[in-house]
Amino acid sequence: MSPELIVSIIAVYFLVLIIIAYYTSKGADTETFFIANRNAPWYLVAFGMIGASISGVTFISVPGAVGADKFSYFQMVLGYLPGYAFIALVLMPLYYRLNLISIYTYLDERFGLNAYRTGAFFFLLSRTVGAAFRLFLAALVLHLGIFAPLGIPFWLNVIITIGLIWVYTFKGGIKTIIWTDTLQTFFLVSALIISVVLIASQLNLGVSELITTVQNSDYSQIFFWELNDKKNFFKQFFAGMFIAITMTGLDQDLMQKNLSCKNLKEAQKNMFSFCVVLVFVNLLFLTLGALLYMYAQEKGIAVPERSDELYPLLALKLSSFGTLAAVFFLLGITASTYASADSALASLTTSFCIDFLDFKNRKEEQRQKIKFWVHLGFSFLLFLVILVFKALNDESVINAVFKAAGYTYGPLLGLFAFGLFTRWRVKDKFVPYVCVASPIICYILSLYSDVLFGGYKFGNEMLLINGALTFVGLLALKK
Repeated sequence: MSPELIVSIIAVYFLVLIIIAYYTSKGADTETFFIANRNAPWYLVAFGMIGASISGVTFISVPGAVGADKFSYFQMVLGYLPGYAFIALVLMPLYYRLNLISIYTYLDERFGLNAYRTGAFFFLLSRTVGAAFRLFLAALVLHLGIFAPLGIPFWLNVIITIGLIWVYTFKGGIKTIIWTDTLQTFFLVSALIISVVLIASQLNLGVSELITTVQNSDYSQIFFWELNDKKNFFKQFFAGMFIAITMTGLDQDLMQKNLSCKNLKEAQKNMFSFCVVLVFVNLLFLTLGALLYMYAQEKGIAVPERSDELYPLLALKLSSFGTLAAVFFLLGITASTYASADSALASLTTSFCIDFLDFKNRKEEQRQKIKFWVHLGFSFLLFLVILVFKALNDESVINAVFKAAGYTYGPLLGLFAFGLFTRWRVKDKFVPYVCVASPIICYILSLYSDVLFGGYKFGNEMLLINGALTFVGLLALKK
């Protein structure tokens, strides 16, 4: 696919987003930016959250991982269901009862200022690194496909990439993002369906043959029971459950959209419908992965050493499935990346304004000015972090940084669990020390788990251990 065609597609794509932003941000104030005046249609929120929860990393990694891990990822997806049920039935009633804008305000009421600021800080740290990592990958794809052949440096590419997000989010915030995410989710799901259909047609498979072929393939195994295997069912299922609770229910980014619904009942309808659709979308991603490997095997195409490169290789570089598939792959990777990045930028702005700048005691004119500069500041911070990733130029180091950022969700899990399931107060000034120590201990355990635990290797269940250590630390601090 030529750079000119790619530029045209991206240009039209962002033009549509900017038009949506223009109409949805009319008369916007800070209440609009933060929670869309609590007037967002639940069905739009539910559909848009699909795109926000599936990043560009997921878009290429889940299909690529099928070669080594088969359909084992679906065990984690099944774990999402009780996790989302807990969010809808326990966390959402709490957030709506307290009328929260930032969910970390709960920690202030429950424990005190130090716990509150610690929880908000861990979110800011994790979401900044995570958003920068995803945008780095998207910028890298755009650089290789568009900007490098035109002689445009990487740093200018990053400015354009982040600048486009800033332009369509700086005024309308969450209200605009709910509508743009709906459009981006449409492109993401369309790209997924069209890719499956086109690959199936290349393999001469109808609908019934497609289902049967995938079921009978070597890739379709879902359940794994070996205890020391990282794909073990119980590890994956419970990890999925707690990942859903922490990375959705305790994450300002995704919960901010839920808090924009008119009332608790509509927010719960949003959450239950979202999780059902998410299960089918992930199953489709796994099906796509199986088809990609079967296609490569049939056509004698060498599978890249990095499984993440298989889907881009076939869709873009080799154009194995035609121009239409290449166009929709580009739209899918762009939509999945920006649907998660735009809401991340809005939620970072919201959390910093509410949790650190005492917004509730300021006049609207002051709020607008502060929000503008904070939003711009986080855009610049993402720019700097992306340049750091580029300067490192070491994939293992970058992945390690991204993985380390995930450890910061453990303290959030411990804080909220202790707050919800006990009535004890704690010595608030020592809470930050507990929340810093827990992920450090977990990281050390993960490095030496095979030596310390007879060959056992930790996987995603480390999140639960991280939260448990925080819980025990808080228990030691109880008054």
